[in-house]
Amino acid sequence: MKKTPIELEASAQWRAAIARFDEDLRRRGAAEKTRNAYRADLRQFATWATWQHVEAPAVTDRLLRRYAAALSERASAPATVARKLAALRAFFETLREHGEIEADRARLLAAPERAAQLPSLLAPEQISGVLDRIPASTPLELRDRALFELAYASGLRAEELVSLDLASVDFDAEELRVEANGSKTRFVPAGEPALRALARYLERARAALAQEPDELALFLSKSGRRLSASDIRRRLRVWARHASAQGAVHPHALRRSLATHLLEGGAELRSIRELLRQASVSTTQTYTRVESARLKDAYARAHPRA
Repeated sequence: MKKTPIELEASAQWRAAIARFDEDLRRRGAAEKTRNAYRADLRQFATWATWQHVEAPAVTDRLLRRYAAALSERASAPATVARKLAALRAFFETLREHGEIEADRARLLAAPERAAQLPSLLAPEQISGVLDRIPASTPLELRDRALFELAYASGLRAEELVSLDLASVDFDAEELRVEANGSKTRFVPAGEPALRALARYLERARAALAQEPDELALFLSKSGRRLSASDIRRRLRVWARHASAQGAVHPHALRRSLATHLLEGGAELRSIRELLRQASVSTTQTYTRVESARLKDAYARAHPRA
């Protein structure tokens, strides 16, 4: 009996190609969450293609269109289909760049139309309402105030915030050293409110949370371990409810809102992209001190809480 795609595994050649692509993403500094999503989507296609007896170099435009149609027939949400097709485009583009295929078959693969959705954005006064309602009496409150002041000041992702160490903060230069995925380093400015909140946390709270004297993590949980990204999201929801904030309040909403506020404050789009590191996965350039100085100047002129 012929195996179904569910019973069948992707061929060894497909698995090797996906592994090479994943390694390429890692070298380019792609986030672990992005790599995991790409791997899952590509393995699904690879299993389907194996069932069709087709290896990566033999994939055709027609086969890709059939796969896209199959996804739609399964009643997959347009956003899900778009994400899976984006993974395929990135995969085949990389194969072409490395000379493993002559033409990028997925380049013209159209994504399904999606209803336009505006990103979650918060006004400066909404953000201030949340931040200013976080008390500063207990160690956890001091930590959370510093954490979310810094999140809005820097635009860092939750994963980047929890990766910060004590040595990541330069109070004299008023900036953070962010090392993401072990391959990129950049210097991110932080405003005075964030640095003041951070100094209070370090002086009055962190020692009460730390259980190991050699713990390097900047932000600690009540058990003395490094915070996780899910911890940050959960704590921000708590304080948003406490402040009766309207709309979706999560770390990425702070990041998006910061970009909008900087743009409204007169910052150049290039400076905003550098601050938030909004670049394609193929970008490998790292920040220099010269870029950091120019970025800090734009930040000081445009950030609502600089």
